[in-house]
Amino acid sequence: MTARLSPREILEKLVGFPTVSRDTNLPLIAWVAAYLSSHGIDSHQHPKPGEPDTKAALFAHVGPRQAGGVVLSGHTDVVPVDGQTWSSDPFTLTERDGRLYGRGSTDMKGFDALAIWAMVEAHHRGLSTPLQLALSYDEELGCMGGKDLAEAMVASDMPRARSVIVGEPTMLKAVTGHKGGVNLWVHVHGVEVHSSILHTGVSAVMWGAKLIEWCNRVNARNAAQMPGPVAKLFEPPYTNVHVGQISGGTAHNITARDCAFGVGFRVVPGEDADAWAQMFRDEAARLTLEMQAVCPEAWVEITPMFELPPLMPVQHNAAEALVRQLTGDNGALQVSYGTEASHFQAAGYDAVVCGPSDIAIAHKPDEYIEIAQIDAGQRFMERLLAHLA
Repeated sequence: MTARLSPREILEKLVGFPTVSRDTNLPLIAWVAAYLSSHGIDSHQHPKPGEPDTKAALFAHVGPRQAGGVVLSGHTDVVPVDGQTWSSDPFTLTERDGRLYGRGSTDMKGFDALAIWAMVEAHHRGLSTPLQLALSYDEELGCMGGKDLAEAMVASDMPRARSVIVGEPTMLKAVTGHKGGVNLWVHVHGVEVHSSILHTGVSAVMWGAKLIEWCNRVNARNAAQMPGPVAKLFEPPYTNVHVGQISGGTAHNITARDCAFGVGFRVVPGEDADAWAQMFRDEAARLTLEMQAVCPEAWVEITPMFELPPLMPVQHNAAEALVRQLTGDNGALQVSYGTEASHFQAAGYDAVVCGPSDIAIAHKPDEYIEIAQIDAGQRFMERLLAHLA
């Protein structure tokens, strides 16, 4: 029988796989499947549609073959380390001053390690209520893999669980709501002329800037409004829109033929994400008419990237009640970032977000998790196993 690894030992294995979202996660998934199998736990792999040779999700079941169990959900991908200065190899777990450094240690391989540990312990100890594991791909690209995973689990012959604990870093506090999101990719098609006669062409960069300024105006208008009762739960207490990347142009003295950028709305629960996206499309259509009055071949192309539903605070949430029982946390906590919990909620599960460490540590150079948080997470899992026994 294979030895039972500690959460820290499992975390060391997971961090060692450089599962940046643009790259494969299959070696990590294969290791998890093999480790679970070595302890007599069968798992199911769900290849990513369109990329079956690059990425896969994994889910597994321990305990009686009955509905009503608990899912421990995490993602396997991490953000890049490009351009970041690290004090040690980001893909080698390194201990310094009570911390374990490595890309993904907080977001969110620390929870993944605890969940895998709990599955093996549950199998050997025995349960009266099932425990399941769900590991996804492409969370860092907009939670896209979580929807695939939730749908695959529902369609499988695995007994349907009731509660999902998504282990994003919350310092082991219960998060019961978060904003939704809709992201668009914008390509402004301009017309090149010499910049001395720019009035005869269309600068994609300059017209793209008008769309970005529309985003600034929307943020200012939303910030100035009195927030409603749901919006008050969030920081900031309104739907906001962000442009984080932009590229375009070929030379200083040529009107830009192309300008491309991403636009992302973080939408307060209860508001219509599609309506916000349509407002942006309407503004792009209005500007397109103005551009085409100069050069008919100019236009704005908009491509959907992803949409994430909000996580709605609801009454009688079994997952929330369970986490509060296990942690003693009775606070009201909602966040403005998105998680895969909303995809599970949309698929009919009760969902809550609760995991070790702090989201403020995620994505930074020298990302780390406190050893104390790993220990606290293990105690959380011990209480969960006792509850399910």
